[in-house]
Amino acid sequence: MPEKIIQLFLSCEHGGNIIPDCYKHLFVASMDVLETHRGYDRGALPLFALIKSEFHPAFSISNETCRLLVDLNRSLHRRTLLSEWTKPLPVDEKQRILAQYYFPYRRAFIDALKVSLEKGHRVLHLSVHSFTPLLNGVERQTDIGILYHPGRPWEKTFAAQWKTALNARLPHLRVRFNYPYLGKPDGHVAFHRKVYGDAQYAGIEFELNQKHAGAEDVYAGIVEALKDVLALDQ
Repeated sequence: MPEKIIQLFLSCEHGGNIIPDCYKHLFVASMDVLETHRGYDRGALPLFALIKSEFHPAFSISNETCRLLVDLNRSLHRRTLLSEWTKPLPVDEKQRILAQYYFPYRRAFIDALKVSLEKGHRVLHLSVHSFTPLLNGVERQTDIGILYHPGRPWEKTFAAQWKTALNARLPHLRVRFNYPYLGKPDGHVAFHRKVYGDAQYAGIEFELNQKHAGAEDVYAGIVEALKDVLALDQ
C-alpha cells in the first residue's frame, strides 16, 4: 500500500490590522492600539507570503482584518473572541461580524482540510504568527517559538526536526518549544486537533519575535530550515 502524501496547509490568522469602514467609529479614540501587538502580528504576513511562494501549499489562507474586531484564532466560547471594543455591541451586530469575517475564514479551512483527508492525504498545518518582544515590562526570552501538542507524536517529531534545522541555519537565534505560549491551548490549530488524530493532521504554530519583523536573512533562514525538514518526509 503506497504511503500517504503529506500536504502542506498554511494559515495566518493575525496578518493585518484593517478595521472595516463601518466599524471604524468604534476605534476613533483608540487608533494607536491598532499598531501594537494587540492589533496584529507584525511581520507574520510577509513570512506567510514567502513560505507560500516557496512551497506552493495545497491550501493557504490569510487574514488582514484586525483581531480586535474578532479574533480568528479563538473558539466561539472564548472570552477573547471579541475585544473590549466589540463586546458591547448588540447581539445581532456581533453575529454579523462573525458571519462576515470569522465563519468564512474558518469554514474555508475546514472544507479544504476535509477534502484533503478524504482523499487519503496527511495534512501538515503551519499557522504563522509573531509576538511582541516585551510584554508587561517583561522581555520574552526567545527569537523563535515552535508551538505543538506534546501528546501528538507527529507534531513532536516535526517540531524537533524544525528546531534542529533552525539552529543550524540561524545559529545566532534562540529557538524554543511552546514559548512564549503553550502549544495545547485554544486556537485555530487546536480546533482541528479535536477532530482529527495525529496520523491525519499535525498543527504547528510558528511564532517569530517581532524584533525580527522584516529581517530578510531571518526569513530566508526559516524557509531554508523548513525545506530541510520537509525533505526528510520525501
